[in-house]
Amino acid sequence: MSTNAAPDLSALIGSELPYLRRYARALTGSQSSGDAYALATLEAILDEPELFETGMNPRVALFRVFHTIWDSSGAPVSEGETGLARAAQAHLARLAPNTREALLLATIEDFKPEEIALIMSTDVDEVMHFINRARADMEDSVSGRVMIIEDEAIIALDLQSIVADMGHAITGVARTRDAAVALAGIERPDLILADIQLADKSSGIDAVNDILGAGGDIPVIFITAFPERLLTGERPEPAFLISKPYREDQVRSAISQAMFFSSTETLHA
Repeated sequence: MSTNAAPDLSALIGSELPYLRRYARALTGSQSSGDAYALATLEAILDEPELFETGMNPRVALFRVFHTIWDSSGAPVSEGETGLARAAQAHLARLAPNTREALLLATIEDFKPEEIALIMSTDVDEVMHFINRARADMEDSVSGRVMIIEDEAIIALDLQSIVADMGHAITGVARTRDAAVALAGIERPDLILADIQLADKSSGIDAVNDILGAGGDIPVIFITAFPERLLTGERPEPAFLISKPYREDQVRSAISQAMFFSSTETLHA
């Protein structure tokens, strides 16, 4: 009987692991830090399988184990950061505990309040308080210049509307890799929203790498219809990722989160 249980557990966790990586990366602002927390979650389950509550929704059970580790580990970003990353850490230190976590779980990962309460070991009223507090704290505290790399006109217009409504300035919209690099050279953005596949078959990842290579650290949010392809943990991948089709609250949450972090690791297609 034990021989059948292990593969079942492995399959349950394996299908949800890319999304745990996405959450952990957004929470820490870093692929390496986020993936380390995801790995620690897997190791904890291997050491103590009973931590993964099999009577629970598998995704909820996995994120619940993650939160047990996250809550016991302390700081959300590593010490010794410099520059804008240090400023981001100072911002985070002023946020009420558990607020960003609840907001990300609700918006980026699409958990219901009841599920978030199980993950965070609290109740629904507290979860709603966390979410509302996070939205108020984060959206009011950070603003900047946002560049959009998107070849579909309707989506680009929608993103511009969301960004402007949040109080951010828009440096422009680029539809190709070359146009994106040129636009960033005219006015350096504080944040980039980038599609993966662009109008001339060029890559939004390549465009971002060119921009970061010339202009240093800028937080980037990638938007893609195939998020699992960029959540493998096998290569440099984005810290902030939104799935298409997206909802407005997902975009708003990702922008608020990304503005707190300046280090976006170089990616390779």
